[in-house]
Amino acid sequence: MKKNFVSNSPASIRMFKSDFMESLSKVRFYVPLIVYVPVIACLFYISLWENQMSVLNFTGWFLFGVGIWTITEYVLHRYVFHFEPKAAWGKKIHFIFHGVHHDYPNDAKRLVMPPSASIPMAAAFYFLFEWLLPTHYNFPFFAGFMIGYLFYDMVHYALHHANFKSGFWKKLKQHHMLHHYSDATKGYGVSWTFWDHIFRSNFEKK
Repeated sequence: MKKNFVSNSPASIRMFKSDFMESLSKVRFYVPLIVYVPVIACLFYISLWENQMSVLNFTGWFLFGVGIWTITEYVLHRYVFHFEPKAAWGKKIHFIFHGVHHDYPNDAKRLVMPPSASIPMAAAFYFLFEWLLPTHYNFPFFAGFMIGYLFYDMVHYALHHANFKSGFWKKLKQHHMLHHYSDATKGYGVSWTFWDHIFRSNFEKK
């Protein structure tokens, strides 16, 4: 992703002529929690009460879902959000989905995925997992997957706005800031850096 500039302003630039479309592109950081925590609670209820799944079985599939989210986060960020089409219309779509965040990384209203984009994506993943997984096991799996997604969204917001002093979070923030301000072709992991090490897209220590 070639950069012309990176704005340090917290201003939110306008992307659409339509006020309605513009409103769909912005969201407060806590909105995903309001949308998806009830969904996750429902998945817990269906798994543990309606389907009478054992806690051990539930925990295994739940953790499996969290793990699959981590690789999904990496693949989406690296191969979807950073895919730059050559066509003009493709470049516009790329800017709307991710380019604007790299140009204006301090825009607080464009740090978590708006429901207008996340809900269709979540629905697509749900039906994919329902097709792939054994009956009933998609519920605890998808609960873990969605917990992973919410963790990613909240961590991403914090990395841009929280002032960490030391430890794991400071290193994670440094990793993400290097992605923004040093080399956007590395450091695709946001809430986890594990896959950057595996796929050799981590930043070299100097």
